[in-house]
Amino acid sequence: MDPFNQEELKMYFTENRLKSFEGWPFDEDCVCTPESMAKAGFIHTPSENSPDTAMCFFCLKELEGWEPEDDPEKEHKSHSPSCNFIALKKKVEELTVEEIFKLQKDRHKFLIKKSCNEAIVKFEETAKQTRTDIIKTAEGEE
Repeated sequence: MDPFNQEELKMYFTENRLKSFEGWPFDEDCVCTPESMAKAGFIHTPSENSPDTAMCFFCLKELEGWEPEDDPEKEHKSHSPSCNFIALKKKVEELTVEEIFKLQKDRHKFLIKKSCNEAIVKFEETAKQTRTDIIKTAEGEE
């Protein structure tokens, strides 16, 4: 895991996150415009079933089911209170090198936690299926 991957670092800047909001369903006369979403740390991560899914590039919190009056910053703070990016008191351009190092360290904690949680879910699903297969075999229902 490269702590200073250039593509990842680009996402610290609002204008780069804003580029991901092509096709965002909420535009004018909404609180959750692409600009306000990007400003709150989100990137647009739509799927076929959820065209309004957005994820914080930093804490990886995904939110969907947005309403036009939803405030992205408030929603982000509410659903991910431990996100250090949304808690920043400075603009990214004003951060010291030391502060960027600390942020990247914190960001990698979120990445590792998400990866571990996904591995645990996959393990539990495999264990459940294996248990079912063993029971079928033991009962002679191959």
